[in-house]
Amino acid sequence: MWSSRDRCERAAAARGVDGGHRPAAREGDGGRAARVRAARGRVLNFNRVPGLVEIREAKGETTLVVDTARLPEAGRHLRDELGFNFLSDIAAADYLGWGGKGVSGYIGTVSGRDLNKPSTQGFQRLPPTKPRRFSVSYHLLALQTPPVRVRLQVWLDDGEHVPSVVSVWPTADWHEREQYDLMGIVFDGHPNLQRILLDEDWEGHPLRKDYPLGGEPGRFSGEA
Repeated sequence: MWSSRDRCERAAAARGVDGGHRPAAREGDGGRAARVRAARGRVLNFNRVPGLVEIREAKGETTLVVDTARLPEAGRHLRDELGFNFLSDIAAADYLGWGGKGVSGYIGTVSGRDLNKPSTQGFQRLPPTKPRRFSVSYHLLALQTPPVRVRLQVWLDDGEHVPSVVSVWPTADWHEREQYDLMGIVFDGHPNLQRILLDEDWEGHPLRKDYPLGGEPGRFSGEA
């Protein structure tokens, strides 16, 4: 017969060092990514994607970084040769000031924290540098059983343009207009590159890191 103490110790060992709860944050690169497979178990080969710069596997996701000028060509290859026939989203990110001097991390406490005061607690490791200020990510889906996802990504600096992929995936139309409106990314060859959320006379692009925090005063229909 096991004593109560023995049973508790065996149960704790079965739960692991984290006691069966969510583990505490630890440094590292996260979980290993699953290999991308097409229908019937065929492993997808991304090495022939035109303009391929890098293949990144992280957090169970695959990212294909390609040369910006060859983006449409890479998109056609992924659509026609590998079956990624649906573009679900385009997301741009601004990394202005990334890796520069500033907040290294923080740990929340019951008393809160001062958002305006840099802290040296938390994740004590500088993030990897970024190749350019902006990234533009294209989230692709292969409509098959089971479905497969991949991220196509390009990098650019302020003032540089990106070729439109409306001719490859028609859903890029409004997605590209949204990124132009909010991030100021210009997509060459877009059939109607105009703002889609904000007024045409709006100044600036609100999701940029250098956009004034005060924004613009509220305006209503019918006002002069």
